[in-house]
Amino acid sequence: MSRKVIILSLVFFSTTLLSVFYVQNKRHKSPLVLITDFGTKDGAVAAMKGVALNLAPTLIIHDLTHEIDAFNIWEGAFRLQQTAPYWAAGTVFVCVVDPGVGTERKSIILKTKANHYFVGPDNGLFTLVAKNEGIAEIREISVANRLPNSQSSYTFFGRDVFAYSGGKLASGIIDFEEVGEKVANNQLVILQYPEAKFINGIVFGGIPVLDIQYGNVWTNIDSKTISNLNVKIGDKLSIKIFEKDKMIYKGNIPFVHTFGDVKTGETLCYLNSLLNLSLGINMGNFSEKHRVFSGIDWKIEVMKE
Repeated sequence: MSRKVIILSLVFFSTTLLSVFYVQNKRHKSPLVLITDFGTKDGAVAAMKGVALNLAPTLIIHDLTHEIDAFNIWEGAFRLQQTAPYWAAGTVFVCVVDPGVGTERKSIILKTKANHYFVGPDNGLFTLVAKNEGIAEIREISVANRLPNSQSSYTFFGRDVFAYSGGKLASGIIDFEEVGEKVANNQLVILQYPEAKFINGIVFGGIPVLDIQYGNVWTNIDSKTISNLNVKIGDKLSIKIFEKDKMIYKGNIPFVHTFGDVKTGETLCYLNSLLNLSLGINMGNFSEKHRVFSGIDWKIEVMKE
């Protein structure tokens, strides 16, 4: 074989490799993250993953959680807010907590100003990420981005619409502009919830979720809001917790850095990993002991003792 032929062959081979590399990186540009209330006792989550991987076999898929309480849109909204900031720009979240599946509610993809994409039902699930990251644009998922031959199914949009359209977007098969028509004025269903605020020496807030494994109570009162009380480590906080208008708990609790700062079995207030005020018991379960739970109906009031 002549030297010229060898050189041409090497050039052709190198060009082919570069082309493959370009196509792969273009098509598989973003991770796909799944969050549902499906649990893992059946094949629902696996079906969603199968739909996405049929589109792009090397697509990277991660599970946020599939243990959201059934139909609990608010819990799903908080878990998205808790997790999304730690994922790279371009990440596509497929989000299915959808008690209104098959009804008139919209199927959408929300693009935030942080360049995250949230695929799912327009039922309030994106309330907190929209607030925290800002809305760049919202598009309604078109029929063209529904799993072929699935039009007769009305109860599994997670597989037929959200995993399919999310997989197409994450793999680069479609761009965001190809998802469907823009939603007018970026209108989004927003859940009403008790927001953190400081009024006349009292901090008010809500309890969106529990640190469920340990029974710690996580509020939505951030460190900036709690700082209005001029509280220092070692100070005691006067805490009242309500379910709707019924007071469930009242107590004075030390504000400390971490669990080991109090004795085993003692109660503490601390800033959790999100830098929000939380309540716990060292080596115990605050939620179980005091029958305090979470959701839109749960409220908390905090004062400096």
